[in-house]
Amino acid sequence: MRRTVSHSPLWLCLLALLFAVAPAHGQEMEPKAYSASPVGANFLVGSYSWSTGSVIFDATLPISDVHADVQGLVIGVGHTFNLFGKLGLATVGIPGAWADVTGKVFEQATEVTRSGFADIRLKLSTNLVGNPAMSPREFAKAPRKTIVGASFSVTAPSGQYYPSKLINLGANRWAFKPEVGVSFPKGPWDIDVYVGAWLFATNSDFFPGGTTRTQDAMLGIQGHGSYTFRPRMWVALDATWYHGGSSRANGGDPTVPVSNSRAGVTFSMPVGNRYSLKVAYGRGAVVRTGTDFSTVAVAWQALWLSPRWSGR
Repeated sequence: MRRTVSHSPLWLCLLALLFAVAPAHGQEMEPKAYSASPVGANFLVGSYSWSTGSVIFDATLPISDVHADVQGLVIGVGHTFNLFGKLGLATVGIPGAWADVTGKVFEQATEVTRSGFADIRLKLSTNLVGNPAMSPREFAKAPRKTIVGASFSVTAPSGQYYPSKLINLGANRWAFKPEVGVSFPKGPWDIDVYVGAWLFATNSDFFPGGTTRTQDAMLGIQGHGSYTFRPRMWVALDATWYHGGSSRANGGDPTVPVSNSRAGVTFSMPVGNRYSLKVAYGRGAVVRTGTDFSTVAVAWQALWLSPRWSGR
């Protein structure tokens, strides 16, 4: 017997979860996140991404033929420093998004467009083993070693959000991600493995206003194999698997958890002494529920040393 949906907040909750147009939690693929660096390095990054594809729902839900096009623009800054004798890196990213979503709810076609700021993301990471805090001169002479790192990411409820609208750019809640990572160097190769989990605070003003939405933790595992042709020029094969993230509206029945994987490739090359260009492509490898997107991203990075270290 086919199960029917008797409580609309259940599938509305799932709809909002899968339609999130900010960068999706658990789907990140970031090679060289814990690579070795000297202290006093500064980064300025501008990136553009375009994601397009379908959204797959449980067959028992009255939602079908869903397609989304999401464009994102992120401006980020970062700085490396001495953190109790270890290398520390602090970054902040300010994202904007433009999204067009089409689909059918109860066989009725609908279309939604959103544009504006998404939630700000902050990240603090440190290389615990293999990359102590070093000046640029010391770093240039240091041999490559296996690195063990850890990070803590935070997304703040700063993006565009309207309780009366189901689809928003912001999530109207805090989210936190502790992560550990290991990077193994072998000749021109680097093998990276990260394990982390997104933990979500409560959205107490969910659609249609006044509804409480909670979400379970989402586990994520990343793997990357990078080959360096010459300094600052490399290519990486990327993969990630993420699981969990069931959500509830007003303490009701949970939605189906996601259990998906993505694969991709990243290429980075220097442009002069201070700049670099990075191009990445990723797509869903196994998608049971959730977003089955193909994503193209282009990033331009400027790198410079703080005046204290620029002459050393």
